[in-house]
Amino acid sequence: MTDRSIHVALTFDDNFWAPAYATMRSICLFSKRRTDLVFHLLHRTLTPQHKVDLEAIASEFGASLRWYDLDQSSLFQEFSGRLRQSRQFPAVVYARLLIDRLLPAEVTRIVYLDCDTMVRDDIAALFDWDMEGNPVAAVRDLGGAWIVAGRDVRGNRDIFDVAASYFNSGVMLIDVAGWRAANIVDYVQKAEAEGIMQRIYYDQDLLNLVFRGRWLQLPWRWNTIDARPVHEGLDPAILHYTGKAKPWFIITSMRRSVAFTRFYRHIMTNKIFYDFARHRRNRWWRKVLRLDRA
Repeated sequence: MTDRSIHVALTFDDNFWAPAYATMRSICLFSKRRTDLVFHLLHRTLTPQHKVDLEAIASEFGASLRWYDLDQSSLFQEFSGRLRQSRQFPAVVYARLLIDRLLPAEVTRIVYLDCDTMVRDDIAALFDWDMEGNPVAAVRDLGGAWIVAGRDVRGNRDIFDVAASYFNSGVMLIDVAGWRAANIVDYVQKAEAEGIMQRIYYDQDLLNLVFRGRWLQLPWRWNTIDARPVHEGLDPAILHYTGKAKPWFIITSMRRSVAFTRFYRHIMTNKIFYDFARHRRNRWWRKVLRLDRA
């Protein structure tokens, strides 16, 4: 029997469970093959209630969930511990670099999605895309020249060529064998030794170096970067909320500056939307009062 599974990977920690839920639910709502969906959840350890929230995806749609607790993975701990981290880019972002090592061998192709995305087209169309022999298919990041070259477009010229296309790694179709052949872990070690890792923009720059000239450019609608209301009439397939304003913000004026904000709220569901708002508010107060340092 032919395997009809559609594999999708997400990486997130316990502070981002609600957007992960919304991303998965949007995929399911627009899929014509919901029971074929297999979500590979590469996560930091979750609180019990947050895991229950995520498990509702399986009961509502019949999709399959596979869990990978990164806090129990010595491979992830050792690898991510050597790389630069920040509040905006926590250690969990590096889990996608290890997809070929963390996922079971039977997964040969997978769609990777950041959790600040919302899908509004059938993910099977992306999963079945002809990759033309490339290890990665992705959308060109129109801010790529600024990201790699910086001020006056003069930085990192010895590493990047501004004329070369640069992809956004928040949405990728991955051929796992091709990803494995790139041997990213060894590449990182070499880049660290040469001082390159200290100069680049986290893992997105790294992936553009690893797969330079070996990736297929997808149409923009499969990763509509910095999704704004103006994009709504262009029928985007995947909205990527890369800007500072997010659709889960409580402040109405900030929500209105991004695309499909009301629709996103209902995809997340009112319950989880407000649970997430309380979670974020409590985190803010703990930071202000420095309770997490006690």
